[in-house]
Amino acid sequence: MAVTLAVLGTGSRGVTFAGFAERYPDRARVVAVADPRTGRRDMLADRLGVAPDRRFADWRELAAGERLADAVVVTTPDREHVEPACRLARLGYHILLEKPIAPTRAGCVEVIDAVDRAGVILAVCHVLRYTAYTDVVKRTVDEGRLGRLVGVDQVEPVGWWHFAHSYVRGNWRRADRSGPSVLTKCCHDFDWLRYIVGRPAVCVSSTGGLHHFTAANRPAGAADRCLDCAVEADCPYSAVRQYLGYLGDAGRERWPLSVVTTDLTERGVRQALREGPYGRCVYACDNDVADHQVVTIEFAGGVTATLTMSAFTPFARRRTRIMGTHGCLDGDGATLTLTDFRTGRVESLDPAGGADAGGGHDGGDFGVIGAFVDAVATGDASLIRSGPHESLESHLMAFAAEQSRATGAAVRLR
Repeated sequence: MAVTLAVLGTGSRGVTFAGFAERYPDRARVVAVADPRTGRRDMLADRLGVAPDRRFADWRELAAGERLADAVVVTTPDREHVEPACRLARLGYHILLEKPIAPTRAGCVEVIDAVDRAGVILAVCHVLRYTAYTDVVKRTVDEGRLGRLVGVDQVEPVGWWHFAHSYVRGNWRRADRSGPSVLTKCCHDFDWLRYIVGRPAVCVSSTGGLHHFTAANRPAGAADRCLDCAVEADCPYSAVRQYLGYLGDAGRERWPLSVVTTDLTERGVRQALREGPYGRCVYACDNDVADHQVVTIEFAGGVTATLTMSAFTPFARRRTRIMGTHGCLDGDGATLTLTDFRTGRVESLDPAGGADAGGGHDGGDFGVIGAFVDAVATGDASLIRSGPHESLESHLMAFAAEQSRATGAAVRLR
């Protein structure tokens, strides 16, 4: 019997997770959709065959009636996670919650407490745990092939255009609305490091800040919108070049262009750049989150990790080096190389296969919703690789990093 789902929020993440039900109708079925944007809501609901009376302009309308589904997929804006998650948990819905849990520490704790009291299953979308690549890394470390683990270096190369899209012009540009960038972008990384190291963090320190996307760096002659700008052609952050250049590219039309507009024509894109947030000059936005930040983490037992998040890179997979007493593992998110100190042998490890590549994030998107659906169907929450309290740990690490960046002092977690 397929697990029934209500999808709250029909942006790119809601559409992605709804796609799991399309691919696996024997495992999951979407029976309700909520979103104030009529066009997006009906587009997804029509695709999934959702009845007209199960299409809601607000999640509160759904929550006001009888329980309609086994579980909810919460992909509302980050600042609107706490209220629906807590209310629907009390109503008995199991919850798949897009990360971050909430933009504040208090909000995160409130959600976890509500889930605990209700006794429902919660899966936070820490998708990196569910890839074939991660499976190989975890197995290599756990089998002792590196000897005793000593340290990890992790680089999150956000990419110059991705950062401009999401963290300067987009929904994650302000800490008071969605949380600091080290949370919204890197709670994935904190969770992944916690998973690979297998121990809790005890101390976090961090430096960094908003280095470039400010009015002080605005070029002479720049306009408030790229469409009006005399220097747009030479700007690396030109919205005109970026978004018009995505037309005809199926992957980029799916994301990020679909976030900018649902009218995937030149006229539609230009209108969105004229009227919406994605056409603004990156030096004339209201953004305040860090564009480059370095975090140092000490885990129990003395293992250390560094995490570098930067806008000033190509858009690429994370780069990782894991150092142990008997070997070193280097990875780029797709390939892995193991150097064995005892033999001098350098071995390529193949992460191909295993995870379902559907949904994005190298199979992680369908991996996490697949585990969640199976957990709900069987009542076995252990099928989810990151339980509520371990998911909370990653967020507390991020908040500690931001506190350290702001104060200049290390923050002890234990």
